[in-house]
Amino acid sequence: MDFNKLLKPEAVKVLTASSSKKRLMHDLGDLAEHAYGMKSGDVLDALLEREALGPTGVGHGIALPHARLGGLTSVVGAFVLLDKPIDFNAVDRQPVDIAFALFAPEDAGVEHLKALALVSRTLRDPGICTKLRANPNAATLHTILTSGEAEQAA
Repeated sequence: MDFNKLLKPEAVKVLTASSSKKRLMHDLGDLAEHAYGMKSGDVLDALLEREALGPTGVGHGIALPHARLGGLTSVVGAFVLLDKPIDFNAVDRQPVDIAFALFAPEDAGVEHLKALALVSRTLRDPGICTKLRANPNAATLHTILTSGEAEQAA
C-alpha cells in the first residue's frame, strides 16, 4: 500500500470555508465525488454513520474519517488542509486542520487496515505535518504526501 495508489491529485484540496465538522464531511463527500465519481450524499452518510460510533479526530490537529462504501474496488483517500481549524471532538480536544478521509469497499479487510495504518503513521510524523501546514497549495500537498519521505515515515 502506498500513497500514489491511495490518493489522486484531484482528491487533495485546501478548504477555506469549512466552519464545522459536518461542513467538513460535506466537503469530503464533494471531493470524493469529484475525484472518484462517488455519490457525495452516500459518502456523507457513510462518514457520519462511522463518526457516530466515535470521533475520528486522533489528536495534534489531525482527523482520519473513514467509511466503507458499496461500489468501490479499492481503498482510496481524500486529503484536506483547513485554513482555519475546526472543533472535531478529537481525543486531545484540539481543533483539526488536517483531515485525511479513507473510503474502502464494503468487503475490504486487511487492505483498509493497511491504508489506515499508513496514513496514521505518516501523519504522526511532526516534520511531514509541519510541511503540510506550511504549503497551502493542493499540488504541493499531494507531492508531500506521495513523496518517498512520506513513505519512509510509514
